[in-house]
Amino acid sequence: MTEEVWVGTWRPHRPRGPIMALYSSPGPKYLIPPTTGFMKHTPTKQRAPAYSFRGAPMLLAENCSPGPRYSVNPKILRTGKDLGPAYSILGRYHTKTMLTPGPGDYFPEKSTKHVFDSAPSHSISARTKTFRVDSTPGPAAYMLPVVMGPRTVGKVSQPSYSIKGRSKLGSFSDDLHKTPGPAAYRQTDVQVTKFKAPQYTMAARVEPPGDKTLKPGPGAHSPEKVILTKPCAPIVTFGIKHSDYMTPLVVDVE
Repeated sequence: MTEEVWVGTWRPHRPRGPIMALYSSPGPKYLIPPTTGFMKHTPTKQRAPAYSFRGAPMLLAENCSPGPRYSVNPKILRTGKDLGPAYSILGRYHTKTMLTPGPGDYFPEKSTKHVFDSAPSHSISARTKTFRVDSTPGPAAYMLPVVMGPRTVGKVSQPSYSIKGRSKLGSFSDDLHKTPGPAAYRQTDVQVTKFKAPQYTMAARVEPPGDKTLKPGPGAHSPEKVILTKPCAPIVTFGIKHSDYMTPLVVDVE
């Protein structure tokens, strides 16, 4: 390890690296585009045509074309097939037959009145269907106007009088003021202004209040089946009668 010798500020010396303070230009801070080559050429200068050297072309094994693996028919040319007349064994063609009219289907004698002038002729035929649905009125649908009375048409009629009922409009019974009559008022109840008299009604007998539910009767209870105070209900069994002189069997349990 070498000892670094301290150099004072008063003694000039050569710097170890470039110092930006010693240059008036920006120095290597900015890179100027080159004027040669094609890539990153400076836009302020004209660029001449450039040529590049490419590598070897692709191998034939990696080509995408099918190559000579397909065999083209030699009879097919660029204008189509070059073949001579050929015949094949086929079935007979089925022709579509159409029904055409024969000589007996025409009637030339009926065309005389359409070709030459003829007199009008009439024929007796059945009634047409349009006459049946004809809705025009017949002779009996019309009525002649009357010649008597005030409603004559085209005739002069004398004054006539008619007997009609009495008109309510303008008569003595016509109520011009529309006032109500005596029957329009209801009779005031006397009990509204005077003491009300006792009233009696005929109603059904009033039943006293009580419990209307069904109560069990004496036959609904079975005291012999009560087991709340006894081990069980009384049970009657049929067995043999024990003798008072027979010694009972006693088994000592130690």
